[in-house]
Amino acid sequence: MAVNPQGASEDVADPPGDRYHAPSGLPVHRDVPFVVDPRRSLVYRFCRGLFVGILKVWFRPRVRGRGNVAQTGAAILAPVHRSNLDFGFTPFVTKRKLFFMAKEELWKVGWFGRVLSSFGVFPVHRTGADRESVRRAEEVLRQGHLLVMFPEGSRKSGADIGELMEGVAFLAARSGAPIVPIGIHPSDRAMPKGSYFPRPLGITVSVGEPIEIPGREPGRRVARSQIHQLTATLRERLQAAYDDAAR
Repeated sequence: MAVNPQGASEDVADPPGDRYHAPSGLPVHRDVPFVVDPRRSLVYRFCRGLFVGILKVWFRPRVRGRGNVAQTGAAILAPVHRSNLDFGFTPFVTKRKLFFMAKEELWKVGWFGRVLSSFGVFPVHRTGADRESVRRAEEVLRQGHLLVMFPEGSRKSGADIGELMEGVAFLAARSGAPIVPIGIHPSDRAMPKGSYFPRPLGITVSVGEPIEIPGREPGRRVARSQIHQLTATLRERLQAAYDDAAR
């Protein structure tokens, strides 16, 4: 099976054991080590506190529904994506350590890639099948942690949630981890596409109720119909969370 982590699976069978190979000419940083480390080291806590503190002063974020993120157990946090700032508002919904997928181009600068890896970020190849990042994401969830994924894939515009990639639903169905939709508004006005410096606008973050995932028998394939249904439900819940953040 080939799976685009942000898109639909080409087949719904379990991934084979062979390693992923990128199409010719596409740089893939598969040599980046990644270990699921739940520890909140002193350096991690200092950097996270500094980062969150700056955003708190600059954007004065208000969070609704923080209790919808469980204090233990695996879950996929699924925010809307209207700005490069959006990932920075997810730490406001929980004190737990977060793990992220990020575009592999960020690893082109070696030292920056190492910093990202130390904070639970791992590269994903966005233009084709990427079995390695799927395995990494599943390992995060298998160990009971929080994974952040943007179901819209790339940044979008407008008040309506359009078609979603199916990677979030696929991982949720395979792992049994609930999906937590998150609306963020107005990050698109605070830092729109093409901007290099954010405007100090008040941001509202709305956390929707988790979408619970039906259990499946071990070894049983995930049905394509289940992926479609979960994606449709996520789109509806994400729209509701976005509307709530905007009101």
